[in-house]
Amino acid sequence: MRTSQLIKSTVLLGCLLIGALSAQAQSDFPNKPIKWVVGYSTGGPTDVIARIVSQDVSTSLGQAIVIENRLGANGNIATESVAQAPADGYTLLVNTLALNVNAILAQGRVKYDPVKDFSPITLAVALPQYLIVGYNSRFKTLADLVQKAKSQPEAISYGSSGNGGSAHLAAALLESRTQSKMLHVPFKGNAPAMTEVMAGRVDFMFYPMIGVVEHEVQKQIRILAVTTPKRYVDTPHVPTMAESGFPGFEEYVGPVGFVAPAGTPQVILDKLSSAIRASLTKPSIEQKLRQLGSVVVASTPSEYKQWLKDDYARWNQLIKTADIKDQP
Repeated sequence: MRTSQLIKSTVLLGCLLIGALSAQAQSDFPNKPIKWVVGYSTGGPTDVIARIVSQDVSTSLGQAIVIENRLGANGNIATESVAQAPADGYTLLVNTLALNVNAILAQGRVKYDPVKDFSPITLAVALPQYLIVGYNSRFKTLADLVQKAKSQPEAISYGSSGNGGSAHLAAALLESRTQSKMLHVPFKGNAPAMTEVMAGRVDFMFYPMIGVVEHEVQKQIRILAVTTPKRYVDTPHVPTMAESGFPGFEEYVGPVGFVAPAGTPQVILDKLSSAIRASLTKPSIEQKLRQLGSVVVASTPSEYKQWLKDDYARWNQLIKTADIKDQP
């Protein structure tokens, strides 16, 4: 056999062997622990949701799931680390809206592309918000608040957990829809922002649904609206944003989803998605997640891919229209 033919045969044999090993690895998946990377602190909403789901998924897949909290840069450190991880299904990102929003706000500075660098697995849950005011606030309805905002620029203030977060963006959307100018007051977290709303030093804020009802019962806050498509089961007395004259807010929700590095084999993505979605739809787990103020979605990989694409377009348009910058 000629040398060139021998080389070609060796290369072909190598390719076939690699392909066979790859197919075997995919069919055996998972055969070692899986890491879920969370870009936020232990005990936060994203972390708690990930841990609730991981316990059941670990059982169904027969492998341990390790939660790794990689803090910093509003989730960027975690996101960038997963973008650079092997595309084998053993390292996933538990993503939030920061996946898209950070890429828009810090375009050219983040070290990932939200579309090119990730393979969607599932949108696990959505995190709607309540629009709240202090219990003694002069604003009894959203219409009252909006009327004041439109008549007097920056007379109305709103709190948030920080620049570019879900509360900030929701209020910016309200500004845009009402063609008003309000005063953004960012805090280091939702809790201190709510404290100022309770005290009446900040007029309102959008707040994740977890724990809000307890504050309403204690007459510390009042809920003017909710961003769910229909009235939420726990607060049937609270109108939706759409009922209050502002349809579309239900689309601007904070997601908690799962994505893998780009190039992860589809068979692995499908297996992961099926396991996570099966867990999410179990009544016991769905109940726990509802208590955290989240609404189960459990989308397929293709559904989540389209959702992320639409979500990027939504935030991109809002951020440009509202002229939101990376820093306050």
